[in-house]
Amino acid sequence: MSFVNWQQGWCQDAEKCESPNFGPRPPSAVIDLIVVHAISLPPGEFGNGAVHKLFTNQLDWDAHSYFQSIRGLEVSSHFFIERTGKVWQFVSCDQRAWHAGASSYRGRSNCNDDSIGIELEGLEGDPFETAQYEKLGQLCQALAQHYPIGYIAGHEHIAPGRKKDPGPGFDWALLQKNVALPPQYFPEF
Repeated sequence: MSFVNWQQGWCQDAEKCESPNFGPRPPSAVIDLIVVHAISLPPGEFGNGAVHKLFTNQLDWDAHSYFQSIRGLEVSSHFFIERTGKVWQFVSCDQRAWHAGASSYRGRSNCNDDSIGIELEGLEGDPFETAQYEKLGQLCQALAQHYPIGYIAGHEHIAPGRKKDPGPGFDWALLQKNVALPPQYFPEF
């Protein structure tokens, strides 16, 4: 999969699952930031479809005790990469997904306005799979060809103290190697 086919912000090479949790970007927005996240629901459980249900407002809040702590949350990300490397897209990259929350990076606040969010199926701090790094690298390269990407950061970098993902188990050096972009695109690691 090379992520070369795009239409109106949708990558035709990713599996599509539309989320209602998005909005328009401000007219002045420059899409120059990719934010890498980690998510699993419940924490540490993979492959059960709960992330898809969360992003599409279909999660059964009573299905697990953990879900009570996030009850009513309306969030989304542009992309989600499963442990197997399968890539899903929930929101057009031309739209504002709700993935960053209160955030600030490169001298700008409200990172949702001008970023693309990519969730990796995983637990913050734990290692990620080789297939995920491969797809993440390919996807970041493709996004850099379609948008003026100048930065790739983790949720922990744009919301320090509030968020800790993807965490110390994430290999930033490997991502930089896979994306083949200069060090100034990445946070210090």
